[in-house]
Amino acid sequence: MTSPTDITRDPFRLVVLDMAGTTVADGGLVEQAFSAAAQRLGVRPGSDEHARQLAYVRATMGESKISVFRHLFAGEGGDGGEDGEDKAQRANTAFEEAYGELVDAGRIAPVPGAREAVERLASEGRTVVLTTGFARPTQDAILAALGWQDLVPLTLCPADAGGRGRPFPDMVLAAFLRTGAVDDVRRTAVAGDTSYDMLSGVRSGAGIVAGVLTGAHDKDRLTRHGATHVLGSVAELPDLIARAEAAGLPDPAARAEAAGLPAAARAEA
Repeated sequence: MTSPTDITRDPFRLVVLDMAGTTVADGGLVEQAFSAAAQRLGVRPGSDEHARQLAYVRATMGESKISVFRHLFAGEGGDGGEDGEDKAQRANTAFEEAYGELVDAGRIAPVPGAREAVERLASEGRTVVLTTGFARPTQDAILAALGWQDLVPLTLCPADAGGRGRPFPDMVLAAFLRTGAVDDVRRTAVAGDTSYDMLSGVRSGAGIVAGVLTGAHDKDRLTRHGATHVLGSVAELPDLIARAEAAGLPDPAARAEAAGLPAAARAEA
């Protein structure tokens, strides 16, 4: 078993990054695609039902999209005997199609400094993995639109990790197992823009779980769900990792203190 002393000596060689809102700026396309999908299923924009569903989508940003639709349509039946699962699958397909159309229209871009951060991390000998709550076709469309197909050695969607997305730790742990980049999951750094990204990182046992403020959730929500650090953007992550390694501190709360995080936020780590 790896001792605390070993952890202070070994670097963070695995970095698991979320895509939309963290490395990819999509300008609220998730909500636009959801509204298009909901309308196809007969949910009228501006209705109370639409408002209720949109509020849930916002609250669960980062979660696997099919899981979101299963929650929204659980127990519902449609015309011709369609059950809740069929309706959820139809909504998810409509969502992915709508999001893909927006991607194809050039509506996404890298978060400023994101590519440079990934390239720096790789140049430092770290393995970077990109993860998403989207299905594989949508993830591939995003990567192609940005010219990122060869940016990292591994990209993961929920289906690649057994089907469960965030807030479960499965994608982080799949990255850990499939890359073999580190022999202790505590030497993994995770970054994302949602509370579910934070929960996923914490539950995986990652040593750094960094929230970024370029996406869905604010600093308070990120720290309440376990962020060890909150950054302006992913562009700051390489320096954060370097500081944590220089500090040589074995536990996330201590790393947060060394990085200057307020006491209240350290308590959430």
